[in-house]
Amino acid sequence: MEYSKLISVSGMSGLFELVTSKNDGAIATSLENNNTQFISSRAHQFSHLESIEVYTTHENVFLAEVFIAMGKSKEALPNEKDPKAVTAYFKKVFPKMDFDRVYGSDMKKMVKWFAQLQQHNVTPTLPEMDENEAEA
Repeated sequence: MEYSKLISVSGMSGLFELVTSKNDGAIATSLENNNTQFISSRAHQFSHLESIEVYTTHENVFLAEVFIAMGKSKEALPNEKDPKAVTAYFKKVFPKMDFDRVYGSDMKKMVKWFAQLQQHNVTPTLPEMDENEAEA
């Protein structure tokens, strides 16, 4: 399973591995229960994990950068249902996050998603930049 094939689906819990896309949606496999299903693009929006960015006190960073910091940290993952513990965790693990603009619900998702990545041995990778982006 590759990090670049993982998506988040609005209105649905957890992460999904994109199997194939169609004109009217996508076929994806849930990482939570391993069910493969068709998901309509009329009812849901899809976000590739590698394209999601997180607000920081400087420039935005890719979600993979936060996941990499979480993986390097020796801090134990907090209980995602405890908002204070989740915020305290991110203040230790990724202190440059803009806590005024990143909602508690987003941090909760990051903890849940990271746990799913670890469970499936998926290594977060930063998206490859083309030559023009690298020069900028």
